[in-house]
Amino acid sequence: MALQAYLRRTEGDCREMAAAGSRVRLCKGAYPEPESVAFQSALDVDKSFVRCLNILMSGEGYPMVATHDPRLIAIAEDRARWFDRAADEYEFQFLYGVRPEEQARLAAGGNAVRIYLPYGAQWYGYLMRRFAEQPARAVLTGRVLAGSRQIPAIT
Repeated sequence: MALQAYLRRTEGDCREMAAAGSRVRLCKGAYPEPESVAFQSALDVDKSFVRCLNILMSGEGYPMVATHDPRLIAIAEDRARWFDRAADEYEFQFLYGVRPEEQARLAAGGNAVRIYLPYGAQWYGYLMRRFAEQPARAVLTGRVLAGSRQIPAIT
C-alpha cells in the first residue's frame, strides 16, 4: 500500500494500515488536488508526513519511508530509534540516482534501502512528473541512457 502524506485522509489511513502484516509506503505525494482533499503548503505536507510516520513506526506493520528530504530522513531515523524498530522492521526508498551518498550512508548504518525505477505502462507520465518536480533528474536520466559512468548526485 502506498499512502501520500499530502492527502488530508492519510493520517486516518495510516491508523487503519499500521497493523501486523501490513507494508505501507509513505511518500509526500505529487498530484494536483484541491485544498479540500490535500494540504497545499510544503510545511503542512511535511507535518502530515511526520504524523503519519509516527503512526506507522509505532504500529506493528512494516513502514517504507519514501522521501529524499534529508530532514524527513533524519526524523525517520529518530522515530525508528524512538519506537525501538530493528533495522529489518522498516526501510528507506529512493528513486534511482537520487542522493546516492545518502543511500550508501543509510545502508552502511544497517538500514534497509530500496532503490526504485519507474516501469510499466505508465512509466513515462511518472517520469515526466518527477522531472517537472526537479529538472536535474532529466540530466541524470540522459547520462544513464547515454551510458555515462559519471552519474550526478541529485538532492
